Amino acid sequence: QVQVVESGGGLVQPGGSLRLSCVVSGITFSIYDMGWYRKAPGKQRELVATVASGGTTNYADSLKGRFTISRDNARNTVYLQMNSLKPEDTAVYYCNAIQIRTIWGRRREYDYWGQGTQVTVSS
Repeated sequence: QVQVVESGGGLVQPGGSLRLSCVVSGITFSIYDMGWYRKAPGKQRELVATVASGGTTNYADSLKGRFTISRDNARNTVYLQMNSLKPEDTAVYYCNAIQIRTIWGRRREYDYWGQGTQVTVSS
């Protein structure tokens, strides 16, 4: 059974910081690409940041410089450090684990999501 569990969300003032954690079990964590996404009311789910199995990171342009993604394969954990938070960062943040492979010409995708953790930025 695969489990993806986010934690670390909460209420923070504008300009504050939070660190989200995502612990994954039931997969070979080091092989998977990991990502953080967020969903605000009335908006589509959007990419926040990704870190590939090899360590390469990618960020949404608007967030680069404020958010940092990292992974600890020994702990099966991916982190999202969020600094200089703004009210528009308020959303449910979701953790994603994905592996895409082509085997005998067939594209196989293994994709797992957590339940999300609420981040609210308000004064």
